[in-house]
Amino acid sequence: MSANVEIYTWSSCPFCLRAKALLTQKEIPFTEYCIDGDDEAREQMAQRANGKRSLPQIFINDTSIGGCDELYALEKEGKLDPILS
Repeated sequence: MSANVEIYTWSSCPFCLRAKALLTQKEIPFTEYCIDGDDEAREQMAQRANGKRSLPQIFINDTSIGGCDELYALEKEGKLDPILS
């Protein structure tokens, strides 16, 4: 069973593109919420992400893991795959 991965993005955000690239490279399916200019959607994201408003915001099984840097840190530390399985 694979994890439920959700990512909030802006279409032109380089960190969003980088995070999605890692997920795609690892063949991890994810649901993307592109919230370009949608203040209401960004507020909902921030509520889920413990007040964090930066993009991307990534959730694995409804748990906020943070953004692109945190995603790559988990990968580098060998902790991403166990979270996803």
